[in-house]
Amino acid sequence: MIELLQGGAYLVNGTEIIPDNAEAAAAITAKTGKTVTKAEAAKETIAYGILASHNTSGNMDKLKVRFDKLTSHDITFVGIIQTARASGLQKFPMPYVLTNCHNSLCAVGGTINEDDHMFGLTCAKKYGGVYVPPHQAVIHQFAREMLAEGGKMILGSDSHTRYGALGTMAMGEGGPELVKQLLNQTYDINMPGVVGVYLTGAPIMGVGPQDVALAIIGAVFKNGYVKNKVMEFVGPGVASLSADFRIGIDVMTTETTCLSSIWKTDDQVKDFYETHGRAEAYKELNPGQVAYYDGMICIDLSTIRPMIAMPFHPSNTYTIEELNANLMDILDETEKRALVSLDGAVDFHLKDKVKNGKFMVDQGIIAGCAGGGFENICAAADILKGSYIGSDGFTLSVYPASMPVYMELIKNGCAATILETGAVMKTAFCGPCFGAGDTPANNAFSIRHSTRNFPNREGSKLQNGQISSVALMDARSIAATAANKGVLTPATDFDGTIGKYKYHFDSKIYANRVFDSHGVADPETEIQFGPNIKDWPAMGALPDNLLLQVVSEIHDPVTTTDELIPSGETSSYRSNPLGLAEFTLSRKDPEYVGRAKAMRALEEARMKGECPCHVMPAIKDVMGPIKAQFAGVSHENTGFGSTIFAVKPGDGSAREQAASCQKVLGGWANIANEYATKRYRSNLINWGMLPFLIEEGELPFKNLDYLFIPDIKKAVVEKTEVIKAYAVKGDSLKEFTLKLGELTDEERQIILKGCLINYNRV
Repeated sequence: MIELLQGGAYLVNGTEIIPDNAEAAAAITAKTGKTVTKAEAAKETIAYGILASHNTSGNMDKLKVRFDKLTSHDITFVGIIQTARASGLQKFPMPYVLTNCHNSLCAVGGTINEDDHMFGLTCAKKYGGVYVPPHQAVIHQFAREMLAEGGKMILGSDSHTRYGALGTMAMGEGGPELVKQLLNQTYDINMPGVVGVYLTGAPIMGVGPQDVALAIIGAVFKNGYVKNKVMEFVGPGVASLSADFRIGIDVMTTETTCLSSIWKTDDQVKDFYETHGRAEAYKELNPGQVAYYDGMICIDLSTIRPMIAMPFHPSNTYTIEELNANLMDILDETEKRALVSLDGAVDFHLKDKVKNGKFMVDQGIIAGCAGGGFENICAAADILKGSYIGSDGFTLSVYPASMPVYMELIKNGCAATILETGAVMKTAFCGPCFGAGDTPANNAFSIRHSTRNFPNREGSKLQNGQISSVALMDARSIAATAANKGVLTPATDFDGTIGKYKYHFDSKIYANRVFDSHGVADPETEIQFGPNIKDWPAMGALPDNLLLQVVSEIHDPVTTTDELIPSGETSSYRSNPLGLAEFTLSRKDPEYVGRAKAMRALEEARMKGECPCHVMPAIKDVMGPIKAQFAGVSHENTGFGSTIFAVKPGDGSAREQAASCQKVLGGWANIANEYATKRYRSNLINWGMLPFLIEEGELPFKNLDYLFIPDIKKAVVEKTEVIKAYAVKGDSLKEFTLKLGELTDEERQIILKGCLINYNRV
């Protein structure tokens, strides 16, 4: 289905791939009559042109990017605005859209959620932003409908900020990166590699965008083929896909760990903008005559078959046909993988769901930025037409991604078709993607056209002995399964007709409900705070030396941000830094919070000028061998705190709280073999935490050991490449080395100051 070229490749005239080898130059000259260098051809990608037009550094190797627009939702915008306010924010310098699609149910936590919403509305008025009330649209659908523009760039505080199919290069990052934009600073990265995604053919009936996306994720995630690179979709196969179909593939590129995405544009995209009343936003985008890509993914769309991503990662992919043909083997393999993901904490099993040789599913969900699009739901309606989901345990919920989409489904009859089956239609909400809605029963199996299927993403609580699980599928196969009353069924088994429906966008829905300041700030507006909205606690500057205790040690191949700070039930506390921090690593290491607090107490005593030994007398025994080897070391020049070790932390959500919660509990660093995403590493840095790297192999320390890092402040200032550290082993010190990786000058200053707030505070 998918071929990955080993090495770079040239794309000539948008239609022919020439591998980067000794014959490439001659082949290009023969076809174009031109001699083109690799450096020149690399400037002919769509991605290069967009980045060049937004770079302010004058150096395309070291980018300093200013975005055109920003967007956040209601479990990120409070912390972002609070950080920016603490740093001197006066006005939003660019369009900033605050959507309310995560905590929109206001179902738990008293007034907490609606307090956050009112905070957002009053801030949009005070600082000149846009406020989208709950149930109107999920963040990314509103951005597609109202914000995207050809050749522009959008930064969002949600990892699935992807609008490349519409010609907009978009990136999802932690909140501090949006704070920088609000303070007229820049997004600083090295020029990323660009990987071409060359599409040919057309999908067969029953195959949807999630099927194509999962096939790509399965091919590139584990080998890191596109990690921190831009995926650029080109080739004649693009024309076979509607704008909605492209959007459905594009939003899932986040799960490949790429940095961003961009697509060539054409009349299908032009029609999308015209339909939404924004014809002027369209821009034709194509690579140049000869464009060089750092890699090439070749996909014949006609070979893609309905896919399923089994628990607990979007890359655990199979065709549904393959799963059904090898049920017991694949389910057994999935159960074994779950032992690692769940640390054996609960009894997870799937093989008992096989009844008479068929795999029985308990729940279906079509929702959010991935599944809730117009064409997905129309296709599901056609497959479901005349069927009934039955009155047994199987349920089906459908969430259109915006109220305009919902309205059109009502007008064209698809909503009625779905409701007749016994399924339920609900308003725009992201809950099924992060565990705040439609939580299944214990040990139930849910198939979802949503974005992620990490542990507990469906809302179960591992710490309470609960576990259910999610497999990712396309809306079409979910509908086929629902029509078969829960028997796992690929949509290619459907022998009816899937129609093409014309979409009509009703702009009045937003015009009558969304607050848009049109960039005009009202400084006299008083911000409405709720009792759960708290300021960030004070954070100190980096001291000369550090004494850190390893308070958690994680050896899973990948650690997600969900495991660092859970989603779902914690989302109501995102506006309360200390309250949220109580949940840190609660699903992975329940002892973490207490251990981190014990070390934070030492630092708090030190900051008051007191000796930490008064708080923890045993710390004298730790400091003894350190002072014996390093003259002049004392609590006056040595900071105390915690660190964690994880093999590869940071996959998944962009949420800054995965780092900030560690920071407010006294964390000074992470130690890792590598970081899963650029955004998690950036979150650490922006919260003043050291993103240490250590070579793979046996660790020189273990959990609960103390680590001494002398002259760390000097090392950051002087850009020392290899940093000496010491594990305290009784009366002796065991030396080992750490690295920080590449840091910009600004990032070094943020770490030295202790966090982004301190760096910006006047």
